[in-house]
Amino acid sequence: MTEAASLVGDVGLLSPVSASPLVGALTGDRAVLAAILAVESGWAAVLEKAGLAPAGAAAVVASAAEPGRYDAADIARRAQGGGNPVIPLLADLREHVAALDTSGAGAGKAVHTSLTSQDVLDTALMLVARNTVEALLADLKGTTTALAALVEQHADTLCVGRSLTQHSLPFTFGLRAAQWFHGVAAAGRHLENMEFPVQFGGAAGTLAAGTVLTSGSPATPFSLADAVASQLGLAAAAAPWHTNRLAVTSLGHGLAAVLDSFGKIAADVLFLSRPEVGELAEPRAAGRGVSSAMPQKQNPVLSVLVRSAALQAPQLVAQLHLAAANFNDERPDGAWHTEWPALRQLLSLALGAASHIRELAEGLQVFPDAMRRNLNLAGPLLLAEGVGAAVAPLLEDRGGRNGKQQLQAVVDRTLQAPPAEQAATYRKLLREAVPAGVLTDLRLEELLSPASYLGESAEILRRILAAYPDFVLSASADTDPNGARRG
Repeated sequence: MTEAASLVGDVGLLSPVSASPLVGALTGDRAVLAAILAVESGWAAVLEKAGLAPAGAAAVVASAAEPGRYDAADIARRAQGGGNPVIPLLADLREHVAALDTSGAGAGKAVHTSLTSQDVLDTALMLVARNTVEALLADLKGTTTALAALVEQHADTLCVGRSLTQHSLPFTFGLRAAQWFHGVAAAGRHLENMEFPVQFGGAAGTLAAGTVLTSGSPATPFSLADAVASQLGLAAAAAPWHTNRLAVTSLGHGLAAVLDSFGKIAADVLFLSRPEVGELAEPRAAGRGVSSAMPQKQNPVLSVLVRSAALQAPQLVAQLHLAAANFNDERPDGAWHTEWPALRQLLSLALGAASHIRELAEGLQVFPDAMRRNLNLAGPLLLAEGVGAAVAPLLEDRGGRNGKQQLQAVVDRTLQAPPAEQAATYRKLLREAVPAGVLTDLRLEELLSPASYLGESAEILRRILAAYPDFVLSASADTDPNGARRG
């Protein structure tokens, strides 16, 4: 193996759902490195503005903090010496600042003063998370917009509802798409309201060094913390959160909820696109869905990839909670370190899956004829609940049995017939049990029409869409001036 090859990091060979340039750019090692440098540079700017660093120091630090100056692989190896990447990166940053500070202004005084590694790394990871979530939400809203279009297009498209794998009641595909929309939009709104707080506490979370730094100055450690939050576009924090990890676990929950909602859609599409069901199909693309052995295969790969991400999320969130519950002392011995890969993997999976689920929603093929065919498999038996509600009261006291018992007997006898004969058997037995004088043929046929027993389906989907108007984008909001898709 060549030296160059040995330095190649994880490129997603075994995680194709997140193997994309965008995911790598926002969550990869270079993104983390850039975020750490942004925190140090932002801190220098705040110190200079507060009169706590020499004039011109911030510009020198900003120049020295250009990510292209740094070797991420070398820093990663050297991080083993101190247990985190901030320590070796700081050594390199200080060298670059010294080399660039040709006027001798003392720009090095603005580097990391009164900070600790956890301040920088926690804040940097919040930066990475904020940037990733912004991109994720763009694709998520593209998905909900596409789902809303499916809701409106198929509000009256009849299909069969299923519970515990069996046919249950008449349904509409519009309502199914509305429930998909509901899950994604609710998770998206939760994530959209997430805060990404700055971390600033010093070596043990007491702000002792910050107090010394600001002695005799109008600034306070808290005003500096608020200023760097504003500088970086993060949320201010009321106090250091070194050992209170709700910011991290809440983010993990938000990402997992999004992946849960994606996973539901993927699971439904995987079933409904089976050849024997045939109600849906994924959008086709050259080279997608192929098999190494079977040339005829058209595998639903988008759904497979999305589901793979959804199945990984719970364990990663559990790791964040495990770490949070084991944050001993004022900085833990290992628990903090286990957060980093778990959080970054969640961000990568969610962002990668968001792109795939959007493509799936925007190009989903819907086959109403197949939906009606599958609906008809159960025949009028599918309406047994509705028939019972309408007819049972009319049969009370006939033959000494109540109406529900009589109608249940009809269903029980029908189920004894071969499946292919059950539809005709149910109609015959139902007509015999309910005399024409009690219920006309016309009324009976109305009760046996699937469209007659949809409950409040239309109102449910209307209410769902109305609850999330900000998750249905206009064409102009989702494209750039050249017509290209954002995100």
